This record gives sequence, C-alpha cells and structure tokens, in this order.
Amino acid sequence: MNENKAGFSTREIPADNMTEALVSLEHLAWNTRLIRERINGKARIMGIVKANGYGHNVHKVAGVLEASGVRDFGVANIHEALELKTGGALKKLSTILAFSSPMPSHIEFFLKYGIDMTVCDSETLHIATEIASAHNKTLAVQVKVDTGMGRLGTTPAMAMELLREIDQSPFLKLTGIYTHFAESATSGGFTHQQLAAFKTLTAEYEHASARTVCKHAANSGAILSAEESWLDMVRPGILLYGYHPAKNTPCRLDVKPVMQFESKVIFIKPVTTGTTVSYNRTWTAPEARSIATIAAGYADGYSRALSGLATVMINGKSYPQIGTVTMDQIMVDLGTKHDVKKGDKAILFGWEGPSAEDIADITGTISYETLCSVSSRVKRIFL
Repeated sequence: MNENKAGFSTREIPADNMTEALVSLEHLAWNTRLIRERINGKARIMGIVKANGYGHNVHKVAGVLEASGVRDFGVANIHEALELKTGGALKKLSTILAFSSPMPSHIEFFLKYGIDMTVCDSETLHIATEIASAHNKTLAVQVKVDTGMGRLGTTPAMAMELLREIDQSPFLKLTGIYTHFAESATSGGFTHQQLAAFKTLTAEYEHASARTVCKHAANSGAILSAEESWLDMVRPGILLYGYHPAKNTPCRLDVKPVMQFESKVIFIKPVTTGTTVSYNRTWTAPEARSIATIAAGYADGYSRALSGLATVMINGKSYPQIGTVTMDQIMVDLGTKHDVKKGDKAILFGWEGPSAEDIADITGTISYETLCSVSSRVKRIFL
C-alpha cells in the first residue's frame, strides 16, 4: 500500500459519497422488455446510448441491453462509438452507428474499428471512398435522409444519387437508410409527412437496386404513436431510461425511472424569524424553524433554475427547497417539527421522490436534459 508522509494511504477514499446517482439495471431491463412487447417482433431494437447512456453509464447500459437481446446501438459520434467499442461491455457481434456527420479525420477510425458511419453528403462519401480504397477495406455506411428535422441528412431528392454511388463502390457497404422525426410524440401531422417522404424514397431505391436494406425512423415518440413508422428497426432513447418523450403520447408504457439522484443532509441549524437564506437573500423565515443543508448543487446537476421551486424527499416526507441553489449545496425548510438527522438521505429525483420529469417541468426543460445534467462528480451506484 502506498502511503504519504502523514501515514495515509493515497488510495483510500471515504465510504460515504456526498452525492450518488443510483442506477437500477433491473428497471432498465424492465423498460427494454416493455418496448419489445410493444413492437411485438415487428422490428428490431437499436438501443440509444449516446451521451454516456443519457448519463447512466454507457457500458453498464449497453451490457444490460445486449443481455436483453439488443444487437444495434446508436451513439452521437466516433468518440462515443470508440468508447463503447473498446470498453469491453459488448460481448456479442453488434453494430454501432454514429449519428453525426464525420470530419474527414474521423473516417479512418470508422474503417479500423468497424463502426457504421453516417453519410449526409457527396463530399464525405468521396473522401470515405478514397480512404477505404487506400486501405483496401470495406466501410459500412448508413445514409441519413432529412425529411423535415432540418438538422443533419441529405434531401430525399439527393439521396438516390448518394445511394447509387455507394452501390457502385466496391469499398462501401450500405447497411441502412434512416431519418429522424421532428415531432413524433403525437400521431398524425408532420410525422406522417416525413414518413411518407421517407417511404417513397426507400421504396424507389429498393425497386431500382433490387435489394432490401434496413430502414429505420421511429424514436421513442414514434414507438408510442406511429406503428406504421417502425419499419425494420426502432430507436428507443428516453423510454429505455424510464420516461415518456411527452405527456400526451397516445400509448403509455409502465416504464420505471432508471436513475435516482440522491445526496446527504450535512448540516441542520435552527433559525429565528426573519433569517434569510442563500445568495441574494431570496427566502426569509416566517417564524422559528430548522433548515437543512444538503450536499448537492448546480455543479452536481441540480439546476439553479430550481431555486425556491422544488421539493426534496427525506425519510419519506417532502420538504421545500429554499433560497438560491448554490454550486455545491442546497437548503430545505424542515419546518418546526421534523425527524431529520445529519447523514440522512435526500432524494432529489428518482423512483422514490420527485421524478426527473417533475424537475424538468419546473425548469422548463425535458427529462432528457435533467438526466444528462447529472455531473461526473456524482458517483454512479449500480443496483
């Protein structure tokens, strides 16, 4: 054991974490099973594990999904793809698709590590062909079609030319064609327009090429609202992690939150009438009472926009958060009578407290951002 001059081990750390994010792998498996039952064998599942598995830990999430039969994974870019590919979580033969349009310097890594590359334009396609040819290897590509999201992808009109070029190259292999919906949580409307444009394109391509290719479009919203969009593969994201993409989806699944964000009560003090709390003195005690300080703040992912608006669950009771959320701590009003002690668990959101959706509603955002905002200094504990 290494020791410093004071006689302490340099490897030791305290057993009690200030903040923790409990990650229920059982809930993740449950949610995956519900999604599989929903699609009822009509399509295969691509697990969306970008942004470090929505902040839950990509390796743990991918391992559970693989054990649940998932063999396709979606990430944001080549860096995330390499992290997943080389991290050791995947034991089966799986496909990893990076959604971002790559920089030229990235293409060689797709080729070397067998990652599916997204193609959105002819310039990227030509560079990819040159690099694959120089290495005398085949590069797997998927064409992204922009049917109305307005973010990434070639237009349907230009897509056929890209697809022809891919088919004509001995160094490129087309493994999929996909699009992304802009407003899929409700049925009808613009989603159907996008889907119609996508289906027209893919039907034309498959007829002209006399081959079929994997077609995918459905995200979590479309899984719930647009069965006709499931095609060959669906891409659940937020549903895997226990939340619906919107409150008005026509179908609701009994998904369970996968993350619970917890901290600890580190200080309790009595205050007198008129005592103010935190920066800018935004809260004033209406009478004598007790205030608890909790070891989590906006640096941990508890948004400053929650200041004075949220509640925290301690010992099964909900307490209002008071004053301005600070970088490392928040305060809660324990009232005049309480049983809270220093060291007690404080649930900021999760399956035993407010949900990530509840927190998101307060701050005017979505559960996706709430989950992804839980910072890296928060210890992940896997259940």
